[in-house]
Amino acid sequence: MKQNIFVLGLDEPGHSELAALPHAGWCSFHGILTLEDLQDGLISLADLLEQAEEQLDAFDGPIDAIVGYWDFPVSVMVPILCQRYGLPTKPLEGVVKCEHKYWSRLEQQKVIDEYPGFDLIDIHDPSARLPRHMTYPAWLKPIKSFSSEGAHQVKDEKELQEALAEEREAPERIGGAFDYVLEKLDLPEEVAEIPGGAYMVEEAAGGQQYTLEGYSWGDQIEIIGLVDSFNYENVPSFLKYQYPSTLPEPVQQHIHDVSRRVISAVGLTDSTFNIEYFWDASAERLRLLEINSRHSQSHAQMFHWVDGQPNHAVMLDLALGREPRMPSRQGNHAIAAKWMLRHFQDGVVRKVPTADTIRAIEQRYDNVSIDIEVAVEEGARLSDADTEDSYSFTLAEIFIAGDTEQQLGDIYDACCEDLAIEIADDVEGA
Repeated sequence: MKQNIFVLGLDEPGHSELAALPHAGWCSFHGILTLEDLQDGLISLADLLEQAEEQLDAFDGPIDAIVGYWDFPVSVMVPILCQRYGLPTKPLEGVVKCEHKYWSRLEQQKVIDEYPGFDLIDIHDPSARLPRHMTYPAWLKPIKSFSSEGAHQVKDEKELQEALAEEREAPERIGGAFDYVLEKLDLPEEVAEIPGGAYMVEEAAGGQQYTLEGYSWGDQIEIIGLVDSFNYENVPSFLKYQYPSTLPEPVQQHIHDVSRRVISAVGLTDSTFNIEYFWDASAERLRLLEINSRHSQSHAQMFHWVDGQPNHAVMLDLALGREPRMPSRQGNHAIAAKWMLRHFQDGVVRKVPTADTIRAIEQRYDNVSIDIEVAVEEGARLSDADTEDSYSFTLAEIFIAGDTEQQLGDIYDACCEDLAIEIADDVEGA
């Protein structure tokens, strides 16, 4: 009998990746809610959990696992639902210690030194300033958000005040839902009185960004790999993720050690995770940016091409109570990258590639996969869609694998030319 695996926010790319897993033939994958249900508008966690339970209770058969690889609210819904249905899962407190940005910093302070200056800030206080122990540049960010929503990089007091003013007027989407989760935990005194919609400031870290992927099996913490992140020039927007990392081995081992210490400190057991870092090579300084209590679906195809198995496999093993077995460098390619094709000002989409055009590009190579953003349709205004940052608009995500970094770059340039997306720029947005 097949095992029934329920996936929160299951989409077509995710279903294809899961269906390609080893032993996937023994599984039936069922979606619970859509990404739009989970992430659009004001988020009510109580309502989402109720809807998820209705779908689960209506299923005529055994429920063998509940999984998810998206950010909040999926990240906290998985352990809540698993506990209700008596399934193996990660501890909710460990998840929240990772995802509550302020609480996470307090836990990190206990075991590592590789974190930036940070503090809470009251956005509704007209006299709010950057704390004296901190320096610019800095980030203003909610203690809980997803896709960098509500985050602002500020280089001086003027920009901080502008960001504070903007967030005072912004609609509240997540705070209430995060409060719902916090009420389920026995919080320490230094966290208990902080509302879910609170904000904090952190000193900006210099250098290049990297993401470590790993998992815990009980108290055992294993590293899957380190992914390099590259930004567009002079803009804090991602150009590409690339795997495996080109960092020197001693630096990678340092990141591995820090990661094991913080995952152990927050008590995140039986879970995939990814941790974002900045490494400043000139200063030889490491800074931990944030801990996510899930693996990144953005890296799944890269791990598949290079290691021979996507990181989804680890999530599935843990959900079924099995010790994961993740191969290393057993894939068909030496290097892989996910490129983000972006546009850097508002405008109206005038031309998009057809499905046949995209299929023809993918068939030209055996190592290319292209995903055009849903919002990129003829006549659509870029600013009407949700964005992952306040600096750019994503037009397409292009996955490429090969033998060398130069080869990947050449294929990416050819793909961009063949896609031929056209945007009529409209700076005024009128």
